Amino acid sequence: MICEKCACEFQASVPSSVNPELQPELKEKVLDGTLFLSRCPKCGATQLYNGHFLYHDPSLHLLLVLSKDSLLSNSLEGYTCRRVESVGELIEKIKIFETGLDDIAVELCKFVTLQELGKQVELKFFKMDGADADLTFAYPEKGQMQMLEVPHNVYSDALSILSRNPQLKEYSAGLAKIDQQWLSHFLK
Repeated sequence: MICEKCACEFQASVPSSVNPELQPELKEKVLDGTLFLSRCPKCGATQLYNGHFLYHDPSLHLLLVLSKDSLLSNSLEGYTCRRVESVGELIEKIKIFETGLDDIAVELCKFVTLQELGKQVELKFFKMDGADADLTFAYPEKGQMQMLEVPHNVYSDALSILSRNPQLKEYSAGLAKIDQQWLSHFLK
């Protein structure tokens, strides 16, 4: 890593991968982001890791790759594979899949919600408390995080749209980066 404050080059102490079944002690550090923080040995500034990282959760049949590079990959049989470009995106995807939601349907919910909000903000999935509960999204506004509850029926409607448009699932095969930009290719 290169320190953003003093330009010192140092080795980050971030593992290249985490399997939460084999390394349960690291799962919370992934979810709260602390696994990706390193301190510069020269000036002490905290740096956020931005290199490659693999999150493999066999219980969810989930493979997430943190990489800014486009990667080509075949699908792993029975797995959902996704590429993310930031630690925040990685944490969001883990939360989505751990809640039992479909990330494409969540992106459709974000799209609909943004249309209704009429704001240019970036919604992030925050939580869903129990089956059929409202989905909570977060977004920054005026230096504060705002929480927005979206009724579960919006998610159910998004799942119905997916079932009527199976090509969306086909285009998400391999190591796809599923986000609003990906979704915009289908909403023209």
